Amino acid sequence: MPPWLRVKERGVQAEIISIGTELLLGAIVDTNAAYVSRRLAEIGIDLYHRVTVGDNEGRIARCIEEALRRADVVLCTGGLGPTVDDVTRQAVARATGRELVLDEEMLGWIEERFRGWGHPISENNRRQAFKPEGAIAIENPVGTAPIFIVQDERGDVIVLPGVPHEMEHLMEHEVIPYLKGKLGHQEVIKARVLRTVGVGESQVDSHIGDLMESANPTVGLAAHPGQTDVRIVAKAASEEEADRLIADMERQVCERLGQVIYGVGKETVAKVVARMLAERELTLGTVECGVDGIVGRQIFNAPDGPSVLGNSLIADTVEEAIGLLDLPRSQFRRAGDFSAEAARAAAREGRAFLEVDLCLAVWVRAPIADDPGERQPMHIALDTGQEVIVRTFQYGGHSERATGWLVNRALDMVRRVVL
Repeated sequence: MPPWLRVKERGVQAEIISIGTELLLGAIVDTNAAYVSRRLAEIGIDLYHRVTVGDNEGRIARCIEEALRRADVVLCTGGLGPTVDDVTRQAVARATGRELVLDEEMLGWIEERFRGWGHPISENNRRQAFKPEGAIAIENPVGTAPIFIVQDERGDVIVLPGVPHEMEHLMEHEVIPYLKGKLGHQEVIKARVLRTVGVGESQVDSHIGDLMESANPTVGLAAHPGQTDVRIVAKAASEEEADRLIADMERQVCERLGQVIYGVGKETVAKVVARMLAERELTLGTVECGVDGIVGRQIFNAPDGPSVLGNSLIADTVEEAIGLLDLPRSQFRRAGDFSAEAARAAAREGRAFLEVDLCLAVWVRAPIADDPGERQPMHIALDTGQEVIVRTFQYGGHSERATGWLVNRALDMVRRVVL
């Protein structure tokens, strides 16, 4: 059965092959695959595999052959340049059993491009005018490498340049219209991300595990330091129907998880907290010992941050914090250097000293160790004006993740109080 007839039964399935040794070496980040993935989802094409392969003709050809066994559409990016290591054309010809031939029309496009630049075409640029025999040639108006589409009996192989701005232009103006024409009545895929804070992936799973068995919309989790994302993805014949499916699933997730959901999309805890404080005309101050002022900076850098952050006191040691707050040393000797009571005293005195509505004290030993095996206490205190709330957590691990976890925990205390 031809591939474009099979799709009526099960939907179109695609695969992306990113080509380039520099991708495997980590020299550059593969933003092309992410872009193509998003655009395919928006027109209702399912993507089940993404593959990265180096600049080797045999390995590229094997990847294409394997992809054609699984997918109706194979999109390759990269390897269309003029140098000897750009072997995508040869690999596609090899995988589809075709001769590699010079296309005079493609050569004319390249020559015209060089004439416009006032340069003669070089011999190696002539390589870019070769394509697998019978392939559909498509001009590249923003670069020197024309692209092509091979319509194989197993599926279509669409070859795009690796230069991001060229790839995106051709994807938008040539490939998407081509795919839509093949699809006829296309479906759409939409996603919504609910962001939680203060709970781990396993805790979220215990509450919504049964919802994650849904076929449409699907529900999945992605863990980050101090928070877990819940992604809801729906596929439907229209955006309106996809929105309805997502809204119904979102309602169920929100009923199960409640206040641990703090926002949607790309919202950060700091952005949400700053907005909530601004809406209620409240100011926040921070007293941070051992964390280099990171909590206050997160708030300040949020859109509403400058209007709500009253001030921050930043200290490396307890002695420095005592001096900044102008507090009796005896108070901290009784409380202990990094105890919960020291954090309580810092929040209470800091609120009056900074003249703010809420004062958050974050009390840890400095610096945060980049040691996966080390754990140490973190004390967070929040003076609300009516009471001082104190929480103690154990944290540690790699410094970047530990810091992210710390910030989210601290700001979540503020968020819950404001709620």
